[in-house]
Amino acid sequence: MAVTAPAPGNPLQEFYESPDVPLRSGPDRARRQARMLAEMLRDFTDPAVIVDLGCGDGTALAVAAAHNPAHRFAGIDWSGDALRRAQALGLTVVRADVAAPGLPVADGTADVVIMSELIEHLVDPDGAVAEVRRVLRPGGSLLVSTPNLAAWYNRGLLALGIQPVFSEVSLRGVFGRPGRVVAGHLRLFTRRALTEFLTASGFGCVTVTGARYHDVPRPLGPLDRAFCRWPSAASILLVHARKE
Repeated sequence: MAVTAPAPGNPLQEFYESPDVPLRSGPDRARRQARMLAEMLRDFTDPAVIVDLGCGDGTALAVAAAHNPAHRFAGIDWSGDALRRAQALGLTVVRADVAAPGLPVADGTADVVIMSELIEHLVDPDGAVAEVRRVLRPGGSLLVSTPNLAAWYNRGLLALGIQPVFSEVSLRGVFGRPGRVVAGHLRLFTRRALTEFLTASGFGCVTVTGARYHDVPRPLGPLDRAFCRWPSAASILLVHARKE
């Protein structure tokens, strides 16, 4: 893989290089990703190639690699600070714009591409998913994890005229919704929208499941876990799709 850096002067790049912006989504995400990969890779007889787009500081990728030591892992991100931390974990990482044409990965070489908590940050998800399809081998898998715009609490908040959780109107502050962290979310999906989008992009959506959100207040945790059984209203959407 060749190393390419994003163009300077990009306001989104500057946002993600800020030390105030989180570089990971917590241990729950890391363990969840490792379990999903282990299930997917159990029938592989040869080492699989797994590419993590938007790998951040590599925490989740390192957990996945430790749980699946027979396979090859590489991470791609555009944050120099994040990648320095990922390299310190002994990971293979490349600096590149994950949404730009020409990812530094050859056609049809990846068995699995991970987009965990990434697609909601992209200006051009169409271009990014097209690149994912290019680098995947025929029948290769795409794993997507993203917040659900139609999460059970967002339905109630919107009915009350409150900005939904996960949605943002500014990169400089949180306005009109619960929470204090600006995460840089530009796109939000419902289950239906994400499924239709991936299908139109040349993927067959194999499964859509729900996952809980680590920041839900503790008293509401059991309710959040219960809604995981109804992915359309779960906090987090998990999609396993295959390149057709």
